[in-house]
Formats: sequence, C-alpha cells, structure tokens
Amino acid sequence: MITLSVLTPAATIANKQALVDINFDTLMQSAASLTGDAHTPVLREMEILLDKAHELSVGERLQAANHFFHRNVTYVEDIDNWDKSDYWATPLETLTRGKGDCEDYAIGKYVSLLHLGIPNERLRLIYVRAKIGGVSSPISRPHMVLAYYDPPQSEPLILDSLTRDIHPASERPDLLPVFSFNSDGLWVGNQRSSAASPTQRLSRWRDVIERMNIEGITWNKD
Repeated sequence: MITLSVLTPAATIANKQALVDINFDTLMQSAASLTGDAHTPVLREMEILLDKAHELSVGERLQAANHFFHRNVTYVEDIDNWDKSDYWATPLETLTRGKGDCEDYAIGKYVSLLHLGIPNERLRLIYVRAKIGGVSSPISRPHMVLAYYDPPQSEPLILDSLTRDIHPASERPDLLPVFSFNSDGLWVGNQRSSAASPTQRLSRWRDVIERMNIEGITWNKD
C-alpha cells in the first residue's frame, strides 16, 4: 500500500519552460493522416482546455486534465482495441480512437500536465497490482495510474482510469505499487533514488515517446 502524508496541491508553481510542448497544428496533421478530419473537434477542445488551464491553480489543472480524458475516452482492453495483449498508445492514438486502457489514460494525463508546466519530479506513472472487488480480495491484476506529489516526497494524489475522482493514495489501499517511472527515472517499490533509465529499461515507454515526437508532442531539454 502507498502510505505517506496527505498534502493539498499548491496553488501555484514556479514559472519555467514546460517539459513537454504540444504542437497542435502538427498533431492535427498527424490525426488527419490517420483518420481524416473526423477527430479535429476533440483535439481542438484539448488545445482550448490546455490553453485556459495555464491560468488555473495546480489542483484545478489536475482536475482539468483528468476530466478531459474521462470525458473523451472509453475504457477498452488492448486486445479489443489494438488486437495486442499490451500496447501503450500516444495521446493522439487514444483520442482519435476515443478509447484506451489504464496506460493510455495515465500517459495522456501525464503529457497534458507536463505541457501545463507541472514539474516532472512531481509526476510519476505507477505500475501497481489492483485488487479487484476490494482490499480483501485475493484477485488482483496489473494496472497503471498517474500520481502527483506535492512536494515530491509527500503522499501522492492518484489519477486513475477506474474512477473519475482524484484521491490521495491513503484512500486507495486497493493499489499495491510495484514500480514507478517518469521521463527522468525508474523507481522500484519505495526507493528514493532511481534504479535505471526508463527509456532503457521500458521498451514500450521508449517507443511511445518516439511516436509522440513524430506526431507533434516533443520533450524539451532541462
């Protein structure tokens, strides 16, 4: 179980260049090459939302990104969506299909929040075992969530595809963390120092970043 102290998201964060830049003109051109112009409205909605969300508090930014993906994405397993047992989709792939699984929700929210200027060290994608049917259930399955830490060593807030609400980790005892990562590092269990490079150890993460770069979502250098 993830157990740390509860903190409320800070109202503001220091102004600095966002780690992720979303070029919506390029993104829409990429969408057109995949599906034509049918998905321009959802991408335009995302552009307007993220543009306005820059003026919001951190907590409101978390809510905006979280609600956007829950409004526009229906949960579907990879085998039904991609005819593959495990596929990590880019935000563009997820939004043009309008469906995705837990990794797709987490990646989409992560990228959106980085674009909004949330520091990378405050965000981690966490691979967990999710108890099915409650904490006492003997049944669990692999699952991924996005966590926000404020400050970085505090108890995280959990953004999850299984619920539209954001909860502190202490309210999610059904999630048993295995490892976590972001674009800078990979952590096993509750380790404080990174165990490896995420792009070297996680081929699916490396592949999805490469596809995002082609589609119009690029990582800036620190």
